[in-house]
Amino acid sequence: MKLVRFGAAGAEKPGLIDADGKIRDLSGVVPDIAGEVLGRAGLERLRAIDPKSLPLAPEGSRYGACVGRVGNFIAVGLNYADHAAESGMAVPSEPVLFNKAPSCIVGPDDTVLIPRGSEKTDWEVELAVVIGERASYVSEAEALDYVAGYCVCNDVSERAYQIERGGQWTKGKGCPTFGPIGPWLVTKDEVDTNDLAMKLSVNGELVQNGSSSTMVFKVPFLVHYISQFMILEPGDVITTGTPPGVGMGMKPPRYLKPGDRMEASIAGLGVQRQAVAAG
Repeated sequence: MKLVRFGAAGAEKPGLIDADGKIRDLSGVVPDIAGEVLGRAGLERLRAIDPKSLPLAPEGSRYGACVGRVGNFIAVGLNYADHAAESGMAVPSEPVLFNKAPSCIVGPDDTVLIPRGSEKTDWEVELAVVIGERASYVSEAEALDYVAGYCVCNDVSERAYQIERGGQWTKGKGCPTFGPIGPWLVTKDEVDTNDLAMKLSVNGELVQNGSSSTMVFKVPFLVHYISQFMILEPGDVITTGTPPGVGMGMKPPRYLKPGDRMEASIAGLGVQRQAVAAG
């Protein structure tokens, strides 16, 4: 299934994508694509519905973030060896974890705002994991039992805030609009995360062209590992790192400016398209 949230920002309704690529309205069935709806029982209930029995969403509806009420928005740093190299950093022996503020989450096609005074706002196409069941101290072998599905994330980052301002990376990762997710949450039964093509272009120029096959720490290990340090709740999002091609790694470095346009995609998970504006 491809699950979506659609409508005006702050008033999104739950939906699913039918066989014709149309949005069907689920608001008569569930209140949101969030929480227990993402668990095994909730997803089975949605699978049993004939999409044609649901009303169509209005044509041209905005896609919201594909998950609502995200509690934890956890990110994994330097999880692609070639991206670590372009960043001038060593491949970590254990996953590097940091938080993105849930308040930075926006829809996949919403405008990305450059923070006031920023000169180093950057892009990162990433595979995001959406948790479906409460997970604590789970084994790697059982980790995918706790996953609802996957989506595209653009882990927008302000490099000066992240690297040059002291402390932890979080301050460069959670600025408003720095977390576009969607367009869809694709349930795990339809996705093999081992070799997904990942692309991002800026103003029509392909800058990232990688694959999830080069991830250092794979999805089952990440879910297992993170659950050793915190409880993961349904609707939590883990964004798993980016392949090479970010602006910071270019020579000379290149960063986003107002008027730029980004397009990020992962095979089978859809496409995001964002305009960039001053915040």
